[in-house]
Amino acid sequence: MARRPDLVGLTVLAMLSVRASHPYELHRFIVDTHKDYVTGLPRSLYHAVEKLAGEELIVPVETGRQGRRPERTVYEITEEGRGELSTRLRALLENPVPDRRTFTAAISLIGALPVPEALRALRTRAATLEGLLAGMDAHLRALEDGGLPDVLMIEVDYERAMKGTELAWVRRIIARLESGELDWPGTVRQDLLSQVLGEP
Repeated sequence: MARRPDLVGLTVLAMLSVRASHPYELHRFIVDTHKDYVTGLPRSLYHAVEKLAGEELIVPVETGRQGRRPERTVYEITEEGRGELSTRLRALLENPVPDRRTFTAAISLIGALPVPEALRALRTRAATLEGLLAGMDAHLRALEDGGLPDVLMIEVDYERAMKGTELAWVRRIIARLESGELDWPGTVRQDLLSQVLGEP
């Protein structure tokens, strides 16, 4: 069985690719931007930070204390971490999987990729979805030819409708990227965390 993707770790890498931060700041950003696919906070976040640091995908750069608050360690992403972020994110964008949370997570973090990489990944997903839909259509035709009642095919029809809707949406995003309507400068702007958190 395929291992479930580490969506919390992916989110940490994506946010640290914008700027160095401490875990409490990352927690606030996840909550404030409604990244509801991240569950088990704050424990899952601190576990992800510890794991990423152990893999040297992120490194501590400073530790400080403000007033009576607990001591906080600021982390930044390494070059290996940037490579891992790109690899993981592209894989989630390219490959349709039954758990729709993974695509929600990937789309919410897509700004961590340069536009050309994001575009290639979405084109790959669109091609995969087209193949899946062709297979489902053939399966539905075979069931119909077999004289089965519609009620026995209803779940296949539902899955076909969901994948068809997703393909139409992905094609719209591809078109917006190709036209330049949807664009970002390489990676998400460096001041994004400050804007969301209301910092100067």
